[in-house]
Amino acid sequence: MPEPKVSETDIKGLFVIDLVVHEDTRGSFREAFRAEKLEALGLPRLGPVQWNIAENLRPGIVRGIHAEPWEKFVHVVHGRVFAAIADLRPKSATFKQVKTFDLDRSKALFLSRGLGNSCQVLEAGTIYGYLVNGNWQPGQQYLGIRYNDPELNIRWPLPVGPEDLSEKDWGLPTLRRTFSESP
Repeated sequence: MPEPKVSETDIKGLFVIDLVVHEDTRGSFREAFRAEKLEALGLPRLGPVQWNIAENLRPGIVRGIHAEPWEKFVHVVHGRVFAAIADLRPKSATFKQVKTFDLDRSKALFLSRGLGNSCQVLEAGTIYGYLVNGNWQPGQQYLGIRYNDPELNIRWPLPVGPEDLSEKDWGLPTLRRTFSESP
């Protein structure tokens, strides 16, 4: 039986996981996350405590750029997204670098703490899920950067309209503002 493949990108702590999808006349099956197998292939230990699912009605929706204080294992359960991952760790050698990926059911990402996660939905009905090793807390402030930050210069594949971001994401600051105001 084929095994998934894990490879680290040139952004430390950002891994791409090529999953094995088995298909037949009934549909498909994949083992999206199996901790001991992925760890044996070089992925850091995640120890998930929360599973988040975002169901997206239409193409064009943008989620992020969010860098909460935990690791994430991102997987598209159904559909396709354009993922943009930004290094938001000021002391990192790759600070401000962005890597982009077309994700579907055959590919997952592991993001270390401090990497900004964002995506744009490419197909109606896309289901985007991610395991995290920390719990979201209401009222807590988490690091977020505006989707169209000029320094990150992410080239979103579809136009972004007023209904494509949450009110919270529209209000996120730029990278320059965030890090010039940091201690």
